[in-house]
Amino acid sequence: MKDIIEVKNLSKKYRYGETQTYLTLRDSITYLLSKPFEYFKSLKTQKLQKDEFWALKNVSFKVKSGEVLGIIGPNGAGKSTLLKVLSKITPPSSGEIVLRGRVTSLLEVGTGFHQELTGRENIYLNGAILGMTRKEIKTKFDEIVEFSGVEKFLDTPVKRYSSGMYVRLAFSVAAHLSSEILLVDEVLSVGDADFQDKCLTKIHELVEGEDRTILFVSHNLGAISQLCDRVLLINEGLIIREGQPREIVDFYRKQSIYSEYSRRSFSGNLTNTIRVKKITLNKAKGHYYSALPEDKLEFVVEGRTIRSIEAFRFTFAIFSESSRLFSVHDVEGHKTRLKKGSFRVYLSIPPYLLRPGRYSLAFGGHDLGMKNNFWGENVLNFEVLEKWSKDNQKINVGIINPPGCISFREQ
Repeated sequence: MKDIIEVKNLSKKYRYGETQTYLTLRDSITYLLSKPFEYFKSLKTQKLQKDEFWALKNVSFKVKSGEVLGIIGPNGAGKSTLLKVLSKITPPSSGEIVLRGRVTSLLEVGTGFHQELTGRENIYLNGAILGMTRKEIKTKFDEIVEFSGVEKFLDTPVKRYSSGMYVRLAFSVAAHLSSEILLVDEVLSVGDADFQDKCLTKIHELVEGEDRTILFVSHNLGAISQLCDRVLLINEGLIIREGQPREIVDFYRKQSIYSEYSRRSFSGNLTNTIRVKKITLNKAKGHYYSALPEDKLEFVVEGRTIRSIEAFRFTFAIFSESSRLFSVHDVEGHKTRLKKGSFRVYLSIPPYLLRPGRYSLAFGGHDLGMKNNFWGENVLNFEVLEKWSKDNQKINVGIINPPGCISFREQ
């Protein structure tokens, strides 16, 4: 089987604060004469922002025709940059790319769509960009519309579509129009659960029936394990590891390279009294963690108090991507005496209670006597992976509203 994609020593360099705005000579002279102080200040600012960083550094790999290659890694690792370079949205700084076939990209919601055109017009526009004739597009048109489920809004400008409608039509167009290579970034998370399952099933059909080559970027490690033939693990612009899906996913889960994108910012009138130093899940070193449904989840908050508080109550809350699921407090009526110094607070959630999906933890508390409080959302992000049987069938496990248990310990 021949290689349909070859990437050799690919690198992409950016500058901090770099923009893609370019002025003509006339614009520059007009700006200088009308606002000289702002002009020279902008030049000074540009000079200070010339520090460079490498989004990709000497990346090399090959993909065979009909192969599904998964790409995983923490936020900011270079995954999306790689797909943008491959789809020619942005040029590489150095290296070589060989693509032996037409490429369809699904990198962001509505990538390639014209905002003022209707859904119908955008289907034909995307097909034309791929080099298809109107007759070829027409033969696929009904399948695209039926799969997307946006029949009623087909003649509505896509600028009025919701994000879910956008991604449904975008994926449907990318999956049904004739191309040899399909690039899919983390966009399926926008759709609902049923549509995500529908998309994953369609990817299976594309690989088995049409011999389509797919590069699949996702944080959904369950889907990566099930769909992909091979996986690349990327971090800081480098390929850290390459191999079989289960092997690479297991390696990724055990390492300390999970994305640390939690804000850990707290509000309220106790932020100067209570300071959170560290928040972990199951003793993970990072702040983005993946767990299996059968794993017991134990959150640990380490902090320090500047003064003692006579009656204090801690609170945890779990959020899904769209809503607050539940809150857990100290046992009703219990008043913790928070002494000056270091402390640890624990939240334990039993196995098989959270359904597969992405979640975030919120943490805070309040002084029962003075009615003061502090609170922080998105202080730690984690994912419960999907459960698969030996014959690659999804197992529905987990419920909502677990009765979590908080314990407090002074150091």
